[in-house]
Amino acid sequence: MTIARQAFVRRGRRLEYFTIGWNALEGLVGVGAGLLAGSISLVGFGMDSFIEVTSGATLLWRMSVDEDLERRERNEKLSLRIVGVCFIALATYIAYEAMLDLARKTAPAHSIPGIALACVSLLVMPILSRAKKKVGKALASAAMNADARQTDFCFYLSAILLLGLMLNAAFGWWWADPVAALMMVPIVLREGLDGVKERHCCD
Repeated sequence: MTIARQAFVRRGRRLEYFTIGWNALEGLVGVGAGLLAGSISLVGFGMDSFIEVTSGATLLWRMSVDEDLERRERNEKLSLRIVGVCFIALATYIAYEAMLDLARKTAPAHSIPGIALACVSLLVMPILSRAKKKVGKALASAAMNADARQTDFCFYLSAILLLGLMLNAAFGWWWADPVAALMMVPIVLREGLDGVKERHCCD
C-alpha cells in the first residue's frame, strides 16, 4: 500500500468513527424525541441514523482488510447488502406507521428537540459528505462513495423532517408529520434497493 493510500485510509477511518459517533447521538435524540412527541417522521429519521452507524461500522471493517484485494471486494459487497437490507426494512416500517397515523388522524406533539436536531443535521451532513466523496474517489471505493450518498440522503431527510415538524409546530397541521414520513420512503427505499443489488459497485 502506498503512503498516499495509507493516508486516505486513515482519513476514511476517522470519518467513519465520526459518522458512528454522530449518528449514534442523532439516532438516540431522534428516536427518543420522536417517541415522546409521537412523530413517525422523527422516529424514522432517528432509525435512519442508526443505519448510518451500521454503514460506518461496515466501512471500518472493510478498510481493516484494505491490503487484501479479494477480501476487500468481498467485504465491500457484503457491506452494501447489509446496509441495503436495513434501509428496505426501515422504508417498510415508516410507510406502515405513517399510513396508520393518517388513517387514525394521530396528531403528534410539537418537538423543539426534533427541530433543533434537523437544523444541526442540515449543517453537518454536507460537510461530512464532501469529505467522504474525496476519500472514496482517492481509494476508488464504491462502498465509501455509497456511504457518502447515504450522507447526502440524510441531508434530504433532514430537510423533509424539518418541514414536517415546522408545519406542525407553526400551524398545527398534524398530517404534515406522517406526510413528511411518507416523503422519506422513496428516498430510503431506493438506497436500500441499490445496496441489495450492489448497483453502486458498478457505478
